[in-house]
Amino acid sequence: MTRARGAGRARSGTTPDGRHVSSSWRREAVELAALFVAVGVAHLLATMLGDTEPGPLLLVSLGVALVAGAAVHKRLAHRGGSARAPRGTADVGEDRPMRLWRIRTRVVDRPGRLAELAGAFARLRCNVLALHIAATGSSAISGCDALDEFVVEAPAGFTGHDLRAAVGDAGGLDIVVVRAQVKDLIDPGVQALVLAHRVSEDPGRLPEAMAELLRAPDVQWRRPGDTVDDAGELGTTLVVSVHPERALLVSRPDLPFTPTEAARAAALATSVRQRRYS
Repeated sequence: MTRARGAGRARSGTTPDGRHVSSSWRREAVELAALFVAVGVAHLLATMLGDTEPGPLLLVSLGVALVAGAAVHKRLAHRGGSARAPRGTADVGEDRPMRLWRIRTRVVDRPGRLAELAGAFARLRCNVLALHIAATGSSAISGCDALDEFVVEAPAGFTGHDLRAAVGDAGGLDIVVVRAQVKDLIDPGVQALVLAHRVSEDPGRLPEAMAELLRAPDVQWRRPGDTVDDAGELGTTLVVSVHPERALLVSRPDLPFTPTEAARAAALATSVRQRRYS
């Protein structure tokens, strides 16, 4: 593997530190030519001045000036290169404390609206790690037919209020901002397949799998006729039918469920629908 990389570097004309060989060769040739010219000019001056007294002094002065100029040029080039390096790596190597946030907002289906949201995050130096877009169908707000959900990494100094204000200024509506976890970055479709396989082999793990799929802190069994306490925000409670005699009551107080999440939950329940629970 090392040999292959070395061969590729040789063919591309670069040295191990990333400099171009052809560029270095041209620079050395120019320096050698400049040396020849300097020697020729010095010889010409010595011939013209002959043995007059100012001749040696003038040559020494020219030599000292050339050496000083080369030293100053080298120092400035070195300082300029070292000053440019951090600018290219500041965002990558900077060790800043960051936090994950889950941000959901309704947006008007209009060209450029998603770009405005991304620009709002960029101005706050937030990194968008995941994005899910779902159609909302009918909505109480005219013209709103898309629901964007972001998982962003933001500097620790920002609060949910800061992020909500930025999204609102970019045209977001019905904004919900909650803290996120690393597991929120898992692709929901892939995770649903994995969990469906798990519960098909062990139906008793359905509540655990449902909680993991929906990021819900509370999942309980319910029977027909059981009362459902929906005192929280509208849409934060979801009833998933598993069997004519059993259902799961899923609660997530901070974040309402979307139609897409309800469909995923129903699909997961289908994996064990033919089973009976005592």
